[in-house]
Amino acid sequence: MKIVQKPVDKLIPYINNSRTHSDEQVAQIAASIKEFGWTNPILVDGANGIIAGHGRLMAARKLGYTEVPTIELKDLTETQRKAYIIADNKLALNADWDNEILALELAELGDMGFDLDVTGFAADEIAELLSPDDEDDSKYSKKIDAPIYEPTGDCPPILELYDKTKYEELTAKIYQEDSIDSEIKEFLLAAAARHIRFDFEQIAEFYAHAPPDIQQLMEDSALVIVDFEKAIAGGYVKLSQVIGNIYTSEKGTEQ
Repeated sequence: MKIVQKPVDKLIPYINNSRTHSDEQVAQIAASIKEFGWTNPILVDGANGIIAGHGRLMAARKLGYTEVPTIELKDLTETQRKAYIIADNKLALNADWDNEILALELAELGDMGFDLDVTGFAADEIAELLSPDDEDDSKYSKKIDAPIYEPTGDCPPILELYDKTKYEELTAKIYQEDSIDSEIKEFLLAAAARHIRFDFEQIAEFYAHAPPDIQQLMEDSALVIVDFEKAIAGGYVKLSQVIGNIYTSEKGTEQ
């Protein structure tokens, strides 16, 4: 296949294109093109009709481009062309994400100072992915009643409550750098602790077996939530708007 530069004003959008592009998404595509360059040519038929790349064309116009790279698929039949216009969009949507790996990649990009908005994820999506407490929201109740912690099995060993693998890798690298100023090293070591991963289901089970003094320390560390209002005031709990409205409504009813 040969990539050919074609004038933007010569390309013809497919009139029955069922894939829509919001202004926000077009802006995201434009930002991606500015950051990474034009990595995906527009696919056209033998008469400059667009098969795939309507969003990229809109982004090109937004950026003021006069020409864009294209690949011509003139050998497709009319039936194949219609089907591919749908398939090109739908097949990409059928893929899924490994949220754990995605969160690690986003965290590393953020640590490198990269603008995560360019990835196409909204700020609230990124915040949710990077928040360890919210990794599997389906495991936790949306009810605002204080949770009751009762043993459901054996008390798990301490080493099963958290994973320090990434933290230890980072701290080892930091300690190896003898030229780093002591204050900077202390700062980096504190930042490395953000990569300690906690298993909150196991922590809840451990809490249920723990004596009162240990339970109190776990509550103070926000490893478990017992006093909901205290957790909000301390910044340990961030309510979504929906849950926040329910909470406000129920508190108002109680008063």
